[in-house]
Amino acid sequence: MSTHPDKFSFFEDYADYAEAFEPESIDRRARRHRKNRIKPPTFRERDEEVAALGEAVGLEDGFNITYQPAKHERVWLLDSLRPFYDQHLISDVVAIVKGGKEASVYRCAAAPETGATWLAAKVYRPRMFRNLRNDKRYRQGRRVIGTDGKDIKDNDLREMRALGKKTTFGEQIAHTSWLMYEYQTLESMFEAGGDVPRPIAVAANAILMGYVGDEAMAAPTLSEIRLERDEARPLFQRVLHNVAMLLQQGLVHGDLSAYNVLYWNGSVTLIDFPQVVDSVRNSEAYDILARDITRLCDYFNRYRLRADPHTITRQLWRQFVDVPHAEDIAADLSWLPLREEAEVQG
Repeated sequence: MSTHPDKFSFFEDYADYAEAFEPESIDRRARRHRKNRIKPPTFRERDEEVAALGEAVGLEDGFNITYQPAKHERVWLLDSLRPFYDQHLISDVVAIVKGGKEASVYRCAAAPETGATWLAAKVYRPRMFRNLRNDKRYRQGRRVIGTDGKDIKDNDLREMRALGKKTTFGEQIAHTSWLMYEYQTLESMFEAGGDVPRPIAVAANAILMGYVGDEAMAAPTLSEIRLERDEARPLFQRVLHNVAMLLQQGLVHGDLSAYNVLYWNGSVTLIDFPQVVDSVRNSEAYDILARDITRLCDYFNRYRLRADPHTITRQLWRQFVDVPHAEDIAADLSWLPLREEAEVQG
């Protein structure tokens, strides 16, 4: 079950309160040069307007939530998740699971039609991708994906011109493309049997996916826990299995570490894929993969392993990029240079 956003109007309709949500993003120079000089509202006045709009967004269509967000957050949250409510995928937003600079994740009560109890909604902050650090490094060789999930072609002149000039419309296209990369990666990995959340639906500014955890707590990341001694090796191998699956699809995670691998009931789940890198067309893909592997080794080497990131990166690259489409990933990982140590390191 999946749905795709149809247009960019979501961003255009709410540009004003997006700025109120992140006041530092206001372009003051542009404001000074406007021909029609109108006294801008004070932040207090804007707060009141945004809060009122947030109430209307929820009440007029019955989308009333248990979670109590801040004033600016309420508008963005309700409007980002309303498509999922309208499609009878969620019935409530119960709690925030994780807040971040780029996006926040919320635990939602699933609608009966989904067959699930809880679902996770990842809602991107307004215009977060405008200031994504080193974004050119990740975009190199990547397609631009539109709201319909299809590639934007070079002959789509309006879109390509907007991207080149970095207009507001171009920023919206770029934002949507990053979001769609995450959703499509979840789809392809889930279908291939990867350890990722089940993708449910995508909207203009949010992704709905399977929830990992229970009512009491969401699954923690590896960075938040200490593994049992006998868990480290099989879990590390499982994470590398998923890295190999990504490489089979021509992708590198790009930001993989113990901070975006969830742990629940002895299993791992990889998350956060908007910055995936094209392993063939991106000239920096090998270095980005090496960084991912090094971060993983740094974590797992605190246990009874001596994992060499350089050897692992080289072998993965050779088997899944230089000689692509290996059919049996499990067999191809039998070379892993992991040896138990007498004592836990670090």
